[in-house]
Amino acid sequence: MDYLEYKGYKGSVEYSKEDDCLFGKVQGLSQALILYEGQTLDELRKDFEAGVDDYIEGCKADGIEPAKPYSGRLNLRMTSELHSRIAAFAATTGTTINEFINRAVENELKHAVVM
Repeated sequence: MDYLEYKGYKGSVEYSKEDDCLFGKVQGLSQALILYEGQTLDELRKDFEAGVDDYIEGCKADGIEPAKPYSGRLNLRMTSELHSRIAAFAATTGTTINEFINRAVENELKHAVVM
């Protein structure tokens, strides 16, 4: 999947058959929701950029720092023993350490109580 990018923000590009239009959402923001749409890619890009600009200006007007999207990269610290166990398990299942940790976190979140 490709993304739109502007001022450090990434946005999805999706198609609605029902509405016959393109639409998207800025990715990686936990507290803000920035949506946009257009009939063409050019219109979609312009609405995406305007949405990001409006968000940044609104934050400035309210005296708050605009949230930056999460990068998807996480520096994780663990004991060398745990690291070794994960590596061995991942190797025996034909996966990578990264894929194993992502699956484990996804599984844990499925069972988590969100407050």
